[in-house]
Amino acid sequence: MNDMTEKKPTLRVAVPAEMEGERLDKTLAALCDDFSRSRIQALIEDGDVTLNGAVCTGSKVKVTAGDVIKIVVPPLLDATPQAENIPLDIVYQDDDLLVINKPVGLTVHPGAGQHSGTLVNALLYHCAGELSGIGGVARPGIVHRLDKDTSGLMVVAKHDRAHKRLSDQLVDRTLSRIYTAFVWKVPMPLKGMVDQPIGRHKTSRIKMAVRGAAAREATTHYHVEEAYGKTAAKVICQLESGRTHQIRVHMTYLRHPLIGDALYGLPDQEGRSLLNRAGLDEDARTAIMAMDRQALHAGEIGFIHPILGEEMVFDAPLPEDLLNLENLLKTIE
Repeated sequence: MNDMTEKKPTLRVAVPAEMEGERLDKTLAALCDDFSRSRIQALIEDGDVTLNGAVCTGSKVKVTAGDVIKIVVPPLLDATPQAENIPLDIVYQDDDLLVINKPVGLTVHPGAGQHSGTLVNALLYHCAGELSGIGGVARPGIVHRLDKDTSGLMVVAKHDRAHKRLSDQLVDRTLSRIYTAFVWKVPMPLKGMVDQPIGRHKTSRIKMAVRGAAAREATTHYHVEEAYGKTAAKVICQLESGRTHQIRVHMTYLRHPLIGDALYGLPDQEGRSLLNRAGLDEDARTAIMAMDRQALHAGEIGFIHPILGEEMVFDAPLPEDLLNLENLLKTIE
């Protein structure tokens, strides 16, 4: 039955006895005439399907008679994003690729609830006439993503050949990404590696978790560049993999969540307590606690040019909000 009382349409079904032991995707394809099996698989992978109240991101999960399955149906997207004149900080570009310094607040892809105002919309405008096609469509080739509220460098392909070769570098780790993070307390040891798989959180649709549903391998190398007493630290992180929210999840796993991270961060009361013990004045404490995005910046990217074969490295300084945060933390003795 459809439930129109929620913000997004939902579909609830109960597994009949004759479908006992079937795969989740096959069951939904049989019970929901409005969706193709591929569409159902995509909804499952995106965390839009719950099984008995828990988010399920595995299509192969076997169902039991009487199980209750709910699909939260996201709004349909336009087939083709529209070009929009959105200002971009283009660090480098040629006939094959661009390197963008993405600002905080800019979403990479159009998605449910946001059909415009994204990096893709901006690139369609700035690269008009230059895109020879990704997958048969004139669109920019997003090689890797940054969260909406993470700033920093991204490389984008202008055609299929460049996109494939850069994507291959992401897999074989010749495409390197180095991030600066400001975290609560000081990680010990000061240098290390987190090698923990990341998957969809089992109860929250918007969170990821170590060893979550359908977890995939994830490795983050880190070292503390500067400690601010025992209150906080500036940490440099380098990724081997590229899972959603990877640094945020891995640093939280180490019990050193990012400052300003509303999803994985410390409760406000605990953060305020740390700042009080550090002896900061009220204005400084208020300014740090007012940080309204995760303190994470993709400051360096390196790769081999997909056509020219030349090694390329780009740097982007900390944006103003993180510079201000750093200056406040430096006053801690």
